[in-house]
Amino acid sequence: MTEKIQLGKTDLLVNPIGLGTNAVGGHNIYPNLDEETGRDIVRTAIDHGANFIDTAYIYGPERSEELIGEIIREKGNRENLVIATKGAHKFRKNEIIVDNSPAFLKKTVEESLIRLRIDYIDLFYIHFPDKDTPKDEAVGALKELKDAGKIRAIGVSNFSLEQLKEANKDGYVDVIQSEYNLFKRDAEKELLPYTTQHHISFVPYFPLASGLLTGKYTKHSTITGGRAQNPLFQGELFNQNLEKVEQLRQLAKAKNTHIAHLTLQWYLAQDSIDAVIPGAKQPEQVLDNLKTLDVSLSPEEIQQISSIFK
Repeated sequence: MTEKIQLGKTDLLVNPIGLGTNAVGGHNIYPNLDEETGRDIVRTAIDHGANFIDTAYIYGPERSEELIGEIIREKGNRENLVIATKGAHKFRKNEIIVDNSPAFLKKTVEESLIRLRIDYIDLFYIHFPDKDTPKDEAVGALKELKDAGKIRAIGVSNFSLEQLKEANKDGYVDVIQSEYNLFKRDAEKELLPYTTQHHISFVPYFPLASGLLTGKYTKHSTITGGRAQNPLFQGELFNQNLEKVEQLRQLAKAKNTHIAHLTLQWYLAQDSIDAVIPGAKQPEQVLDNLKTLDVSLSPEEIQQISSIFK
């Protein structure tokens, strides 16, 4: 059984390899998703101890939470799970609005509880900052929900350093979720030092850089969909990125493992990062991600990987 670790200063105990679920019911993100496959992804995670499950209202919208709620009810082991969700979006006609007002966040939490079929949410994030609401007021609303037992931990997502500082004015922020991977390391300059100092757990999203850090792409690959608009997959930068991944492949071969496992373990070696939440589009990917736990990196190997991607 995988040893659970504490998520920052919270009392949440998680498998360091969690599950990101934007491909579970996220029909507005990925076309042609099969919902039964999505259910099986969540079942596989729970059955194999990946108890940290990350979703959001906007995945679907709503449908990801609903499918996860079905499986939580089916499995009947709610107390062993750490369910994280996010809210801040609402629809006005055909427009998506971001709202951090205390009243809206409280309403959002109540609605997520219904979709997830649970009595409390382990970790609730403000998904995106809005333009108007003071961030400490928004977090203050979540503190009220925490005191009422509706949520167990308070998170923010996609906040700049200054927004995080404002949100954490009273020391209530437990977790931040932000983009971070071996290709995008800006968080190391200021964000990660701040989260380390204040015992805020940092959960990176896009940890495998839309698949680029799995090693499955070559210079002959045809790049389609959203990746075609991603600068990491374009022109000379793409070729340079592939060269870096190839260096990582050599280290993975020497350790008899895979690039993705090395990458995820490298994140877990960084200060303030307690857990990662790679996504999966098939149940087999969940099992493969969990093999990360069989990999160990020496301080020299951690530095070697860091140097490749500097």
